[in-house]
Amino acid sequence: MKYLKVIAFTHKQIELKELGKLVICQENLTDKLQKVKTEFGINEIFYLSTCNRVEFVMLTAHTVDKTFAKQFMDAIDMGLCPVSTGTFLDSAAIYEDREALEHLLRTSCSLESMIVGEKEILAQLRKAYENCKDAGLTGDGLRMFMNCIVKTAKEVYTNTNISKNPISVVSLAYRKLRDLKLCTNARILIIGAGETNRNISKYLQKHKFSNFSVFNRTVENAAKLAADLGGEAFNLEALKTFNKGFDAIITCTSSTEPIITPEIYAGLLNGETGRKTIVDLAVPNDTHSDVLEQFPVNFIEVYSLNEVAKKNLQERYEELTYAEEIINKNIADFLLELKQRRIEVAMRQVPEKIKEIRNTAINSVFAEEVQGMDQQSREILEKVINYMEKKYISVPMIMAKDILINNN
Repeated sequence: MKYLKVIAFTHKQIELKELGKLVICQENLTDKLQKVKTEFGINEIFYLSTCNRVEFVMLTAHTVDKTFAKQFMDAIDMGLCPVSTGTFLDSAAIYEDREALEHLLRTSCSLESMIVGEKEILAQLRKAYENCKDAGLTGDGLRMFMNCIVKTAKEVYTNTNISKNPISVVSLAYRKLRDLKLCTNARILIIGAGETNRNISKYLQKHKFSNFSVFNRTVENAAKLAADLGGEAFNLEALKTFNKGFDAIITCTSSTEPIITPEIYAGLLNGETGRKTIVDLAVPNDTHSDVLEQFPVNFIEVYSLNEVAKKNLQERYEELTYAEEIINKNIADFLLELKQRRIEVAMRQVPEKIKEIRNTAINSVFAEEVQGMDQQSREILEKVINYMEKKYISVPMIMAKDILINNN
């Protein structure tokens, strides 16, 4: 356990846009990690990169402190200037021993995430480890830690309600939209090409929606989002003349005045009279209040979603105590497993030594006596020796494990 070290750069100390500077290109990753692994005598290493963290997890006897971290970062060559490197190092968190394992367990359970309860981090952690394992950068040590990490995360997600309800406005909005059971070829108008609409578009695309028209003040940005979605791009003025109809509108702009007025909404309907859906995630709303009074609309807006998000967030934090209990229990179990593993490694030579003693006894010490035995006596002796050999191998191992368990 004392060899487990983590150098972590996370959203807690560093702005997200700055974290992107620490991302290592996948094409160069193996070579860079192999270089520092050799240079610093690191036994095993893997690298984790997500939207809100960059971490280096390693097994090494080397003292890992800020001085080591600077040498490590310089060697891995991320293309940062000395000032940027110093700024990042000032914000780095360094963990070792039990604290490092606890950090990794909390990370895998999303307790260290921006959104507590999001399960994606576990998949990202596993993938990062598997990539480095396939590259020959990890071994039996990190394998044991990863087994503990995955087991703990699954227990937390299964036995607590920490991931039960979404708390991001985007995920809540998509859930409400999904509950309306729109068909996947529904005509969807997306007004605004900012981060919020890009995020909800990912949900829609993931669930096979395919008919999109994107409107934005800057048509170039509309074109980028439309290209990702396989849709068409328009500027905002085109809302006044758009005549292809729609089933749902998703809108989020920075406008201080309503974008969807009764006149524009009536034109977008193009003669259709059925109930439509508007998902309005703008503050203030992009939808004029008269639209809701004059037309039949399923209206999903940010204010009500925020209330649900706050409630869900509170419910999640009430689950933190249970999650931390699971983490602490798994750490205790893992410490015992490590001790047992050390015994197994230390006693690997026991079977070979016993076989050597057996061969010496039969072929040297008692060679004449054995030669003087008849065939039946030799067979009986062989059975006795085989039985004794198995017991001499297994009994010490069992007794050592029992001592460990009883002492704990």
